Amino acid sequence: MSYSPPSPPQEIPDDVVEMLNEQSPEVLQHIAQYAEELAEHREREARLAEQDDEEDQIEERPEDLPDDVPSKATITIKEINDNRYYYWQWREGEKVRSQYKGPVSPDD
Repeated sequence: MSYSPPSPPQEIPDDVVEMLNEQSPEVLQHIAQYAEELAEHREREARLAEQDDEEDQIEERPEDLPDDVPSKATITIKEINDNRYYYWQWREGEKVRSQYKGPVSPDD
């Protein structure tokens, strides 16, 4: 193990490096945890924004789509008590919503 301090990545601005060098080990641990959580949050927001962009491109509304189900909904199959059922499924914010469509026929 080296006894010299680590070299900061070039991507970190000099003023941030200076501020970090002035902090105690405990504060640095809190900063590291916050930075990790913030990075995950921003990545998640970017993914959701990308999904919203993709969903906005949906133009046609399927004929069998109920009025109270958004056009961005997709059909999923759920198995309940060894029976398979179709459900409309879509995202509202952080939540995934579902609405029953009908049983899966044995031919499918």
